[in-house]
Amino acid sequence: MPLLSATVALLSFAGPSASLRLSPAAPRMSAVDAPPQQAASPAPDAISSSAPLHVLIAGGGVGGLALANCLELSDAPVTYTVLERTSEFKKFGGPIQLASNAMQGFRSIDEELYKQIEARATWTGNRTNGIKDGVRDEWYAKFDLRSPAESREMPFTCVVERPELQEILMRRTHDNLRLGAGVESYGKRSDGGVVATLQTGEQVHGDVLIGADGIWSNVRAAMTETPARGEGSGVTYSGYTASEEKPDGSSPYLQKLFEGWSPEIHDILRVTQEHEIEQRDLYDRPPSVLKPWNKGRVALLGDAIHAMMPNLGQGGCQALEDALVISEQLTSLSSRGEIEGALQGYRNRRLTPLGAVQGLSRFASDIIIRGFDTPAKLGFSGGKLVAENLNYAGVVTRLLQPILPVFFAVQFAFLYDGWENKFSLKQLQIGLSIFAFGSLFLIAFAATAGSEEVLNSLGGGPPGL
Repeated sequence: MPLLSATVALLSFAGPSASLRLSPAAPRMSAVDAPPQQAASPAPDAISSSAPLHVLIAGGGVGGLALANCLELSDAPVTYTVLERTSEFKKFGGPIQLASNAMQGFRSIDEELYKQIEARATWTGNRTNGIKDGVRDEWYAKFDLRSPAESREMPFTCVVERPELQEILMRRTHDNLRLGAGVESYGKRSDGGVVATLQTGEQVHGDVLIGADGIWSNVRAAMTETPARGEGSGVTYSGYTASEEKPDGSSPYLQKLFEGWSPEIHDILRVTQEHEIEQRDLYDRPPSVLKPWNKGRVALLGDAIHAMMPNLGQGGCQALEDALVISEQLTSLSSRGEIEGALQGYRNRRLTPLGAVQGLSRFASDIIIRGFDTPAKLGFSGGKLVAENLNYAGVVTRLLQPILPVFFAVQFAFLYDGWENKFSLKQLQIGLSIFAFGSLFLIAFAATAGSEEVLNSLGGGPPGL
């Protein structure tokens, strides 16, 4: 249930969700345990062209670079430095989906920036979208991405290669980008400013620090005084099976792994280059009211505070919305004494919509991906009535199929109407609609939970039989 998932996300803070693995516990890093600070002249309270606000951005991913572009294009007296851990940007990573809310966000930053992204985009929002049965090659449900965007005069959803997007975002900001300068921890200056300690031991001073350094954020670790990768046992072990035989390659392995799946799946595997096939673990980190997003003049952005499952394609989109709100909050300041309140305002504006989006992403992952099955199907073969997948999951999936398109329509309305992160009655109405549809899904699963044995006794079997 989306709202329930969102509520759980808001009331509890869990480490990244993934399969259990043991790793050495990283030393605890505290914001107050930073190395001795270099001398720095106290900054005046008033923000002006002669004493501009200086923002340190830890991380040169989509969110960090988007914030850098916002600040670069602002007329406010603000300067910035992007501190990126890697020594060089390599063409690594697959495509990133930029939904209509993200493309509208880029357009609001700068029309020229939007056009550069548009030129590299593969448009998907003006085509048929949906969820397909991977066994029968039939549609679970189709949904309309075009109409919600057109009715709001927003760009269509598209896909862009992540390295190309980063390259575009660096065009204006490269003079303020430092590579090989990952933030390890930070401390507080006597005038209230921050000093970031880099992986090299160097210290960099600023008025504000924004942690956009990903799910294993060192800035978050320092802020919360917890290991970047979460609590662990401090023990690690591994084992290897040695063999003189050479592996057949990933393609034959995958063809075997997906045996019994639809021909379309195998077509995709056959035309994909082996070096482009990767196994990637998925993690999420529910946003929380119990753990800080901001502390003093430090705040977190993107995956550092709300990594989410990829089922809605909203991870990068929400990081962009974070950047827009942080930029609005900081560029409106007239004095440094207002910084903490501005960062708290960022959290207040983003917490509720992010909890809902993160909950929807988890809902899509847990229910649609894990809970759904090949829909039950009745038909005739050789003059006999034949039942396919007439079991609990198959019947529930079949019953819920007509509801899915409506659910997706409500979901897109929530995402597209909320990109400016300004509360409205319409947003509340849409949120209640999502709650109603989520309740319907939950009731449908619960009501049929006791019927599995009955359904199986009617002749149901494994999917496709």
